[in-house]
Amino acid sequence: MNTFLIGMPGSGKTTVINLYESIYGEQVYDTDCFIENRHGNIDKIFTEYGEEYFRKLETEVIREICSYGDDAFVSTGGGAVLREENVRLFKSYGRIVYLRTGIDNLLKRLDGDNSRPLLSGDRKERLTKLYEERAQIYERAADIIIDTDCLTPNEVLEKIFVKLNEIRGG
Repeated sequence: MNTFLIGMPGSGKTTVINLYESIYGEQVYDTDCFIENRHGNIDKIFTEYGEEYFRKLETEVIREICSYGDDAFVSTGGGAVLREENVRLFKSYGRIVYLRTGIDNLLKRLDGDNSRPLLSGDRKERLTKLYEERAQIYERAADIIIDTDCLTPNEVLEKIFVKLNEIRGG
């Protein structure tokens, strides 16, 4: 069964899949990396073609990753759940884990990171607006919610496995 990590920019999705890969040596997938490797810088894609074009590329990548089979560990872009088609794909091919993180921690984690096009300008204002727009969408889509604020990446990964085992009945 695939595991799809969702959450706000800075919630730790990429950090957790990279930790998983380093511990278990298994292949992981990052939808944003797929897009950048094929189409270039995400900020540039947003600037030149717009968010809708980016979301189309994101859905194509998600479809492709789902076609690889089971047991993929996948970090998705923060806005992937905005398309209902993506949520349907996640549900059809695996479990959705929402890494829920508070605004203050997101701001700390994103400090100095200028690579996120939706957060340009007043970062706190933009992040708060995104959070308000997306929090309920993440919660509705999620099979599992992990509150990450007081956890290390190792603890987040451990909680994911505990919750997945509970769902599987193990």
